[in-house]
Amino acid sequence: MKSHSLRFTGALLLTAALLAACGGGRSDSGGQSSSTTKAGSGSSSSAVQFGDLASPCGPGSPSGSPDQAVDASTVTIGYGDDAGYQAQPGLGHEATDAVKAMISWCNEQGGINGRTVVGKYYDGKITELANVMTEACTQTFMLVGEFFALPATGEQTRLGCGLPAVPGVLSGAGISMAPLMVAPYPTPSDQWNVGAAALLAKAYPEKVKKAAMMVAQFPVVIEGTQQFARTAPTVGWNFIGCDQPYPITGVADYRPILQKFKDCGVEAVLSTDTGTGLENILDAAAQIDFHPIWLNSPATATDSFNAWNVNGNGDNLYLYNPFVPLDYNAPGSANAAYIDLVKAAGGDIGFGGQVSTSAFLLWATAAKECGNDLTRACVMQQLKGIHSWNGGGISAEQDPGGNQAGFCTQVLKMDGTKFVQWQPEEVGTFACDPSWRVEVNPPIDSAATLKIGADRVAHDVIP
Repeated sequence: MKSHSLRFTGALLLTAALLAACGGGRSDSGGQSSSTTKAGSGSSSSAVQFGDLASPCGPGSPSGSPDQAVDASTVTIGYGDDAGYQAQPGLGHEATDAVKAMISWCNEQGGINGRTVVGKYYDGKITELANVMTEACTQTFMLVGEFFALPATGEQTRLGCGLPAVPGVLSGAGISMAPLMVAPYPTPSDQWNVGAAALLAKAYPEKVKKAAMMVAQFPVVIEGTQQFARTAPTVGWNFIGCDQPYPITGVADYRPILQKFKDCGVEAVLSTDTGTGLENILDAAAQIDFHPIWLNSPATATDSFNAWNVNGNGDNLYLYNPFVPLDYNAPGSANAAYIDLVKAAGGDIGFGGQVSTSAFLLWATAAKECGNDLTRACVMQQLKGIHSWNGGGISAEQDPGGNQAGFCTQVLKMDGTKFVQWQPEEVGTFACDPSWRVEVNPPIDSAATLKIGADRVAHDVIP
């Protein structure tokens, strides 16, 4: 095992991030809108950095209309979230804030080889994604950095019209291996990064032999817990048959569930809740004197959650983390660039925004290589050839072109009213081990029938 400097994974983490990403106002309204900053003469892309990535944006002399939504002066991309969902207003809006800021940043340099990037925003509102995807099919070149909670509801439309995507947050077994898609943070259904599980097993070898899961009953969350349960035993975890399901909306009193854990002798819990739900769970655990180690998502690390832990009930909480924590933002770093750009534009920062920022940079890097002949086929070919990616240092090393799970991670630990890096010990680094990329065997239930080819694409994914 080794640590990598700034340069785990799966649907569980991403869905938890999504479910936590609510609140906050939006300037966008309605089903879709446009976002454009006209590209000027720009500066040379070699003179501008995003972290340690040379900017893919810059001037040029474009001509012609090589593909849909591309003309001699512009290229139109689609992005979006579920901010209009009434039950969780603002859902996923950090991703949209990031893409809008990145469009402006890119256009200030000259766009993509001189073509101004035009952004069209789509609000899926959870239940209306199929409709807005129909609009995107005719209005955009590609989708970039989108963050939809239930992407499967629009997938048949997207694939039916041949619309490629470089999504932000992914969720769902088929979606994570779909055709015409390359993601900056791959979460394939047939692999899992067991790095965090391995690090906890090394520190607590006896506790992880008495493990169980608290599983919110939401399809993508269930998929993620299946991936974890079928791979963590390779690094010493043992699930003792005491897993506890509960409604995605939570329960009024978690003590009966936690008492079952205590009666079973559980000493390590994988939990899927975030925010106030997790606060209630940990408070209830303390009330019955139940003190296992807890493993959860980096979406948990919010200012409000941190402030909640004045009573220390979260002190045994660990988070797996494939992206650089937002408070590691030294001048010149990718996080600093992301934070500065989004805040300057009046937006909010968060895990979803980090992923969507990386998605935009990945798309722009591929698009730049196509030169004037900016076609979907060319961009997809370029994307498939990118096998080393960290978004300028915003994440651990990833293989987007190969759609392979990562094998690097950090583990954060709650310490009073903040999370600190627990492993690896050198702050700002990732622990990496190729053996942590583990095949999910048997396949998770929703992926058992997928026809996964040698190209790492599932060819039977439309629901």
